[in-house]
Amino acid sequence: MWLLRPRIRTDGIYVSRNTYIRAGIAEWKITNPVHLVCYYRYMRFYPSGRFLYKNSSQKVKDVAKYLNFRASKADCVFKGNYTLSEDKVEAALLYPGMRPTVLRFRLRLRGTTQGANNRMDLLALLTSGVNDNEVNGPDEDILGVVERWEEDETHNPDVPAISHKRGLTPFVFVSFEEVSLSFTFVRRSPFFHIKQKEDPGSHLTISI
Repeated sequence: MWLLRPRIRTDGIYVSRNTYIRAGIAEWKITNPVHLVCYYRYMRFYPSGRFLYKNSSQKVKDVAKYLNFRASKADCVFKGNYTLSEDKVEAALLYPGMRPTVLRFRLRLRGTTQGANNRMDLLALLTSGVNDNEVNGPDEDILGVVERWEEDETHNPDVPAISHKRGLTPFVFVSFEEVSLSFTFVRRSPFFHIKQKEDPGSHLTISI
């Protein structure tokens, strides 16, 4: 049945919450401070095969306001292309600049209940360089350019190919009806559960 087939949901945003430890500066009584930094990956998919991506420490209710194709450069929202084959999603976008860099995603779509399609496992996150003459402009189908590349392939020696091992937390789907609320993500094996709550902040200082 159509309802039971894997399909990417377009009535909301997929969100991945990630954390890392950053060393701080010793102040007063805190001699060896470290910061627990929290950031989010946001992906909004469209039926046309395009998607929007943003990496931010802001909460979903703040990011959703400009996660659209009218976003300005200052909003740092990037456009890309994706394909879905069974439950596998291939997606890619281009970071423009002096050294154009391709960001590639390999994801697996699943659901906490049958047909929900409300989770995406991040199987691989890859960056590599691309030549200027391979890309015709910001609306180029960058996925079509790199879909046959190997994981360790780069077309710019100044931008090495990297398979990232951190920041691979699964994506959780948040519908637009829920976006107006604040969310924290509570780790409950084997899935992430969304809990409505005001988040006190994205940084926590710890003394060790």
